[in-house]
Amino acid sequence: MERAQQEAIVDVVIELLVSGGTDAVHLREVARRARVSLATIYKHFPARDDLIVTALERWMAANTYTDLAPPAPGEPLRDGLMRVFRYVFEPWERHPRMLEAFHRARTGPGGHRLDRQGMAAIEPVARAVLEGADPDYAGDIDIVLTHMAYALIGRFADGALEATAILPMLERVVFRLTADNAPDASAAVARRTGGEPV
Repeated sequence: MERAQQEAIVDVVIELLVSGGTDAVHLREVARRARVSLATIYKHFPARDDLIVTALERWMAANTYTDLAPPAPGEPLRDGLMRVFRYVFEPWERHPRMLEAFHRARTGPGGHRLDRQGMAAIEPVARAVLEGADPDYAGDIDIVLTHMAYALIGRFADGALEATAILPMLERVVFRLTADNAPDASAAVARRTGGEPV
C-alpha cells in the first residue's frame, strides 16, 4: 500500500513537471490527483524538493538514462562524444520543462542525487569513448564539456536559449576540441599582426 502511494504521488509530480515545470508542483494539487492526504505526502517525502528530485530521478531513469552502447571499434572521438550528448539531451529537447526542472532541482537541496545518477549512467561510456586518449587531453575535454553543458542548461533555464539550441552548440565545441585547430589559430595571429600564418 505504501509503495503504491509513493508511486502514485511521484507519477502525479512527473505529469505536473512535464506539463508545467516546477512551478506547477503544488502539494495540495499533488495530493488531490494522487488521492492521498498532505500528511501522506510528507510521510514519504519530507520536503517538496525531495519529491521533485525523486520524480526527476525516475523520469530520467526511464527517458534519459536508458542503455547507452559503448563505442564501436574505430568510432571517432567526436562521434562518440556527440552520441553521449544526444543520449542525454534529445529527451530534454522533447520535454524542455524537465530540463528546466532538472536545472532548478540540481542546484537545490538533494540535487547531488541527480549528479550522482547522471555520472553513474554516463561515466562508463564516456570513459570508454576517451580510452586511449592522453590523460591530460581527456581531462581537459571533460572539464570543458562538463562546464559548457551546465552553462548552456543554465542559459536555457534563464530563458536566454531554446532547448534545441544546446546540442548544436555542444557539437561546435566538440568539433573544436577534437579537430586540429593550429591552422585556425595561426591564421588569427597572422591577420591580427598583418603577417603570414605560422
